[in-house]
Amino acid sequence: MIKWHTRGRVWFFDLDDTLHDASHAIFGAIDARMTDFVARHLGLERGDADRLRLHYWRRYGATLLGMVRHHRVDPHHFLRATHDFDVTGLLRAERGMASVLGRLRGRKVLMSNAPGHYAAQVLRGVGLHRHIRVRYPIESLRLHGHFRPKPSVSMFRAILARERIAGRANAGRAVLVDDNVGNLKAARAAGFSTVLRVGPGARRAQAGSAYVDARVRTVRQLTRRLG
Repeated sequence: MIKWHTRGRVWFFDLDDTLHDASHAIFGAIDARMTDFVARHLGLERGDADRLRLHYWRRYGATLLGMVRHHRVDPHHFLRATHDFDVTGLLRAERGMASVLGRLRGRKVLMSNAPGHYAAQVLRGVGLHRHIRVRYPIESLRLHGHFRPKPSVSMFRAILARERIAGRANAGRAVLVDDNVGNLKAARAAGFSTVLRVGPGARRAQAGSAYVDARVRTVRQLTRRLG
């Protein structure tokens, strides 16, 4: 198990289903917009478009990558079309998130496969925009001109280098908090400590994976158990 560092710790937070409950309503809104985009752009029936959307998400970690690689879609146009909506009435998150992260010692960074304008809107909506100023949305997850969203091990390593916390001397300083075990597995391979944000429907096998250092059901538990 990677050693926990108490000095100079850097918390990397996923966004959707980690800092807020995107499965409650927001994922449905995004999925519908992505399916509509795929159907319009490729001239598919909606059912076929939805299956292709899911296929690209499972294969690449983001539907965007499949649309760019196979259909030469403009990535910025895709992100605007699928995430440009008011999240205010759809947000659901733990109460007092700002005070929770304020008590958590260490620097806080966002690392998300979501676009920056959407992430900024969500963070402001849940009151975390002042606590998480360094952000790596999907537009920033690029290597050599190509998108490398989570769970890219090479991208995780590049982020550690950018934040100057790479190498054995910094082992355990970077902690990824994420609800996706695939992301945590890749992050662990890159040198992160890992925390699984366990949702209500999480499977027991996922929660006990060897590459998960700790599990929490709420972000508040981070301050109680690990902060």
